[in-house]
Amino acid sequence: MLIRQVQSVDVRPTTTAHLAQTMSLLELSALELHEKIEAELSSNPALELIEGRFCPTCQRPLIDTLHCPICSRPKNLSNEEPIVFISPREEMVTYASFDPDQDVSFEETSVECDDLPVYVFRQIASEIEEADRPIAAHILTSLDKDGLLRTPLIEIALYHHVPLSRVEKVQKIIQSADPLGVGSSDPRQALLVQLDVLAQTRAIPALAKQAIEEGWELLLHHQYPQLARNLGVTVNKVKEIATFIGKNLNPYPARANWGEVHQPTTPYQEAYYTPDIIISLLNGDENAPLVVEIVFPMSGKLRVNPLFREGLREAPPEKLEQWQTDLERATLLVKCIQQRNHAIVRLLQVLVKRQRDFILKGDAYLYPLTRASLAQELEVHESTISRAVSAKTVQLPSGKIIPLAKFFDRSLHIRTELQAIIANESRPLTDMELVEMLRARGYQVARRTVAKYRAMEGILPAHTRSKMRSQKLAPSLV
Repeated sequence: MLIRQVQSVDVRPTTTAHLAQTMSLLELSALELHEKIEAELSSNPALELIEGRFCPTCQRPLIDTLHCPICSRPKNLSNEEPIVFISPREEMVTYASFDPDQDVSFEETSVECDDLPVYVFRQIASEIEEADRPIAAHILTSLDKDGLLRTPLIEIALYHHVPLSRVEKVQKIIQSADPLGVGSSDPRQALLVQLDVLAQTRAIPALAKQAIEEGWELLLHHQYPQLARNLGVTVNKVKEIATFIGKNLNPYPARANWGEVHQPTTPYQEAYYTPDIIISLLNGDENAPLVVEIVFPMSGKLRVNPLFREGLREAPPEKLEQWQTDLERATLLVKCIQQRNHAIVRLLQVLVKRQRDFILKGDAYLYPLTRASLAQELEVHESTISRAVSAKTVQLPSGKIIPLAKFFDRSLHIRTELQAIIANESRPLTDMELVEMLRARGYQVARRTVAKYRAMEGILPAHTRSKMRSQKLAPSLV
């Protein structure tokens, strides 16, 4: 079971500490785990990292091979059963070139950030139609130092002789890439993109969206009393919204460990990183099992220092207690990391098997799955699943990078249907008409839910779509 080993520890006094630390490590991304281990190595003499490449699971040395030949070996011949293993991976995957008219190839290089247009393009390449690649290249190469697009979309549409709606569609795909909101036309739009994504996985303060839409300048200049009056709430409520935005959103997407000029002074955004999980096809065959590589951020062998353990027997009385504490900390960390890895492997064995069609075919094939139902299947608490999914990203076989939480997105089916309906509408449909059409397709949703999903997909209301269609100025651009 997912964390059954934790619950079977014989030494009762350490059971609580073991479980607590395992759960704490479970919710860390690969980058955060790397930082945690580095901090422990620098502060605890009882912990050491043996240089070289070792399998994080079985500790075998890896010589002239990227993955462990034992742990990454298929357990059976069924293509439904994924091959899931932990892999030491310190390299970043970066593209060798950026040519929107050619297929993108990649190579493994040393740890360093890509050029921002390249980094974003490699995530969205599979979603951009061949004819739209020049538009994507135009947008990405026009980004300013903050990752924002200051060039008017209409100007890009005129340059490429395409409808404005086509440029907007490409921009929306770019905005969904990491860093979220990249390619937005202004900081406010970047925040709204991030807020919509965040709302899918956690609760957000009431009126946060309205505060950004209607009071961005007031928020920016800390004019909280005025914004509170505009929203009809207390100043404290506005301060709560501002704090939430400051901690969770980033109006300048490129300010994320992006060169010396862009080091953020506030905790807006995580640095760019290798995905926590990389899914690929065995031998590139769509009928073969999926290969699931769980990134472990260090290639060496983490262990308790045997010399420190031996030296404890001759420790000076005044240092004995501290040395014992160091030894216990090191032992606990090594065991809990192993347990974390075991738990994530177990989770992904089930999750990837269930979502194979979604991984290979796209959003319309997402299997309806909740954290609660998966927890029941694995006989663990729902919070364990939530921690294991938290803050982790997945690279799909297409190269697209998505949050692991998207595997549980119950709205994705409906949003995909909504996109299809509106793409084929003969006239702009109202939200109520969309409700009826979705109902005919088997989806029972309220009108306000349709409005929410429509906004999440960047689709304008019916009256605005109708107005755009009826515009007589530059009719070829709408």
